[in-house]
Amino acid sequence: MSQEQPRRTPADQEPVKYGDIFQVSGEIASKPVAPTDAATAQTAEAIALGQTQKGGPAAVMQSAADVNVRRGVVGPDDVTEATRQHGVSISETDFGGQRVITEAVGGEVVGSLVVAGQEDLPASPLSAINPAAMTIGQALESVALSAAGDKTVDESDAAAIQVMESRATGRDQVIQGSVASEAQSAAKHNARTMDEGKKTKLRDILAGATSKLPDDRAVTKEDAEAAVGAELRNKLEMTTYPRGVAEAMVTAAKLNQQQQH
Repeated sequence: MSQEQPRRTPADQEPVKYGDIFQVSGEIASKPVAPTDAATAQTAEAIALGQTQKGGPAAVMQSAADVNVRRGVVGPDDVTEATRQHGVSISETDFGGQRVITEAVGGEVVGSLVVAGQEDLPASPLSAINPAAMTIGQALESVALSAAGDKTVDESDAAAIQVMESRATGRDQVIQGSVASEAQSAAKHNARTMDEGKKTKLRDILAGATSKLPDDRAVTKEDAEAAVGAELRNKLEMTTYPRGVAEAMVTAAKLNQQQQH
């Protein structure tokens, strides 16, 4: 009588874990890479380094998270517990006249970058970015860093951005030169422009959104609901855009709620 052999999960259904893409040995090594982890890393790199690094930890995490979502092993809004608790940190040290930038996810170092001593980095502090305390500006910047950054700006985007700026600043009117003002101008320009190559993308508007907001604060559930409503009211399909402004606010609000529990 033969013994039944244990079934093996097909390789194309296995989750991509942190240990598969980084040299980590802690508890996080066995955890699947989650989409919100990647979004948080992208935001941290953008704030601390001015932009996400091509081929850097955030880019690698995004690719892994996309694979995991397609395989159905994580949800689009999932976050790894270690990342939720410890966030993503980017620190700087001086080594022999060179500046070494170290990036850690969930307390585990996932990559280092060496820059010349005279190279200027943005004025933003190199510190921990907690995914559970994401601000409106950071959530907007995460859109620019995602696949949605390539989307041309339309009325639904502009409406959602305006609502979020208003809720961040407490002002009803659009401020000249602000991110909402730029979004409105971009939507009008795109509506008049036939050449797709000349249309303004979300990335063009939302990169550095935090610095364009006169005031900023953590995203709330009410903010997310307002963003969703604004986007839906200005879209014939009555659906939010994947990883767009409304969905970014929903994700940020969920993270901020988790921090409270």
